[in-house]
Amino acid sequence: MVADWKPNRGPVSASGPEKHGLSATAAQAIDVDHIVKRYGDFTAVDDVSFTVQEGQIFGLLGPNGAGKSTLIRMMTTLIPISAGTARIAGHDVQKDPDGVRRAIGVIPQALTSDLDLTVEENLNIYAKLYDVPAKKRKAAIDELLQLVDLTKWRSAQTKTLSGGMRRRLEIARGLVHSPRIFFLDEPTTGLDPVSRVAVWEMLTSIKANRQLTILLTTHYMDEADRLCDRIAIVDHGKLVALDTPPALKASVPGSNVIEAQFENAPTDWEQRLHGLSDVTSVQHQGAGMYRILTGNGSRTTTELVEAAVQAGVGVKSLSVENTSLDDVFVHYTGRQLRDELVKAHAFVMPPRPGMQP
Repeated sequence: MVADWKPNRGPVSASGPEKHGLSATAAQAIDVDHIVKRYGDFTAVDDVSFTVQEGQIFGLLGPNGAGKSTLIRMMTTLIPISAGTARIAGHDVQKDPDGVRRAIGVIPQALTSDLDLTVEENLNIYAKLYDVPAKKRKAAIDELLQLVDLTKWRSAQTKTLSGGMRRRLEIARGLVHSPRIFFLDEPTTGLDPVSRVAVWEMLTSIKANRQLTILLTTHYMDEADRLCDRIAIVDHGKLVALDTPPALKASVPGSNVIEAQFENAPTDWEQRLHGLSDVTSVQHQGAGMYRILTGNGSRTTTELVEAAVQAGVGVKSLSVENTSLDDVFVHYTGRQLRDELVKAHAFVMPPRPGMQP
């Protein structure tokens, strides 16, 4: 089910498990119900509801500042909930935070392992903190090191590892106490493409081997598309769409995307592109690049080339592909996914002592 949402309109809410695309009998690992987080007059998370079925990989997709990390911090007991409820593995986050903490593993966006300790020492410390019995501790660490392919580096200082290897260590550390639910906040941010793919493959393997429920946040569309069974798109603290990746893409008018870059295009070129057959959307991306959604890629491409020849417009590049999650995001938010630093809401840096005029 995709939330009935348009720019400047709120989603039409429903009640019961059906609102989340689950059957009434589905086992729910996570149940978030009308959750809100306010900071003074600013609402960071605004009336969000969703459930996650046991064994799923569930993605929170959205730009930096959308509210994804705030949602995770509330669900993992790190910050209080302003309104609404969240149940994790059957435990109410506000009434039974210790029960929640015992059932979850959390990997924050920042790399937090101790750089001066070895890989094995980092895992051992966390195993002790979670009261993993000494007899089980070594076997658990050995298994995890093999699972994340760090056995050869168990005695290496963490500061000598690459970024991808450190991320794998973080993931192993979060699993050392055998949690039922695993939260990952932007698990591949800052990694090179090869390391990102390695983390994806590792997470898929871990989920299968350990029967984990995984909730991850990301602003990478390809990551969400590849990993997630279901995706919630969050923007400005609101849930704007929720469904499986194929269903989300099917909800967007137009089955093909044409990306074309032009030279010497006239000022009304975007309007002319809108007039081509089967075109449902045209996005000007700058530098002469246009992204065109169409219900018939072949016919629209033929007309586009003919129109360019007649208008004396040069075609620098042209490609046709299927609708992607990028197009889903544009459809439901009215703009492209932004990957930018977000300024604090209505925040003014106070003057330093002794620096007042």
